[in-house]
Amino acid sequence: MNRSMRAILAASAAALLAAPASAETLRLMTWGSYAPEEVIQRFEEEYPDIDVEVTFSNNEEMIAKLRATGGTGYDLAQPSHDRVYAAQVEYNIYKPLDLSKIDRDVMTPNLVEGVEANTTIDGEVYSVPHQWGTTGLMVNKAEAPDASTWGALCDPAYEGRTSMRLRRTILLGMAFDMGMNPFELYDDTEAYEDMLEQVTEKLIDCKSVIKAYWNGGDDLSALILSGEVVLSESWDSTAFKIYSENEDIVFVPPETGALAWIDTFTIPRGGQADDAAYKWINFVLRPEIVELMSASTGAIAAVPNGIELLPEDKRAAVEVAFDQSDIDNLKFFANIPPGIEDLEGIALERIKAASSD
Repeated sequence: MNRSMRAILAASAAALLAAPASAETLRLMTWGSYAPEEVIQRFEEEYPDIDVEVTFSNNEEMIAKLRATGGTGYDLAQPSHDRVYAAQVEYNIYKPLDLSKIDRDVMTPNLVEGVEANTTIDGEVYSVPHQWGTTGLMVNKAEAPDASTWGALCDPAYEGRTSMRLRRTILLGMAFDMGMNPFELYDDTEAYEDMLEQVTEKLIDCKSVIKAYWNGGDDLSALILSGEVVLSESWDSTAFKIYSENEDIVFVPPETGALAWIDTFTIPRGGQADDAAYKWINFVLRPEIVELMSASTGAIAAVPNGIELLPEDKRAAVEVAFDQSDIDNLKFFANIPPGIEDLEGIALERIKAASSD
């Protein structure tokens, strides 16, 4: 090899060694508002070798996407705590967590214990908590001062002025209102089908009362702020956001108990950026980041002082909505056994078809 060729090769090798390593991508699949731009920017400033790529989704879509890809395509997902066990048992779409890489000491102990109990399979833990909240009623107290039950959504007194979301939460809430506990029926398919039949008939009969079925928080906010709707099924976080605009609009835990959920951190089986995922988990639970995140989501972080870290207006909305008896009466979603969501899907399709007649 001549001298000039050796010089060229040496220069090329030096250039390769000096070149910065390409950034790793953290592909995050999460709920709308769970990855605000300022949080992403701060994370990428602290970890310049990681780029965050966000896909907004919901429980049903997360499961469907990961099932279709065999758990590939994403590095971190945020399903609710009751949607992990069956999806993993049926489709094997997640991988066990390395708990040594997660700072669980900053998390609310009972939420950690609850999520781990729900998502432990063969001794391996698949999820830890991030944010929690409830589903219940959003009520314009100036227009519907006495509304306090799921059944009020179907009260002819509010004809054409109520709303709900055609997802499984309305089936569960209405079942509780009708004196049934759906979570206790999960292991009895025949009894669960009977419950669904009763709830489906009620919600079909209710269609003349419903103004609209909402799909997302923005839809619902527009309906209730415009005055078209005075009473709706709602995530508490959506109601908390609206409270600062109109203090007549509040979240009301139904008399049978608000349905409580915990959104988690769960790593897909084919994830390729585990270290980046663990860094994101620990980063977003820092107090200063929790404040930014809670301002965006309106939900409560799974840290002991989560309510205190809410913005002042949302903290005030929480205090108006809940007292200790409401907290004690929360109905936390139970793990969904395989097949239950298929039955619920059939019920929801019947209600949807009837509403379009």
